[in-house]
Amino acid sequence: MSVSKRCIRQSNVKLDEVFTPYEAVMPLIPYLPKDWTIWECAFGQGYLAKHLTNLGYKVVGSGENFFNAKLDCNVLVTNPPYSLKDNFIERAYSLHKPFAFLLPLTALEGKRRGYLYRENGIQLIIPNKRINFIIPSGKTANWFQTAWFCYGLNLPKDLMFVDYFTGRKGEVK
Repeated sequence: MSVSKRCIRQSNVKLDEVFTPYEAVMPLIPYLPKDWTIWECAFGQGYLAKHLTNLGYKVVGSGENFFNAKLDCNVLVTNPPYSLKDNFIERAYSLHKPFAFLLPLTALEGKRRGYLYRENGIQLIIPNKRINFIIPSGKTANWFQTAWFCYGLNLPKDLMFVDYFTGRKGEVK
């Protein structure tokens, strides 16, 4: 299949339905205190919440509407629907809670987001490889680069370039 046909086929997959694999969470873990309660505010199929729970975190938010609810938590961690990324970012800043959102690098672009980042601050954890997201068919896809967009986690640097681990100790993909 030609590259252009593959891109067209992939562009038909709704970008709001890409689910988080286990290894995508690993670069964030060193910056999430174990005693924090995490609000997974775009629960979807529950992949991210399951990974965090399996790593020993308390996770809340399985069906609450992020834009109306206000759960008791220390941090927001999610892979939000990309078509609503502006709304999620704006709402997260308004809650004055630390957050980590897994977003395409293109989420750095745009007047509205630029204003929010400039006014509130943003830090990024950028894996050195694209994430193989799980799509509704059960297959994986990695046609865009993502990063953890973080606020209030006090990362050591504003831009952190990290190795993407598979979950097996010492293996870099």
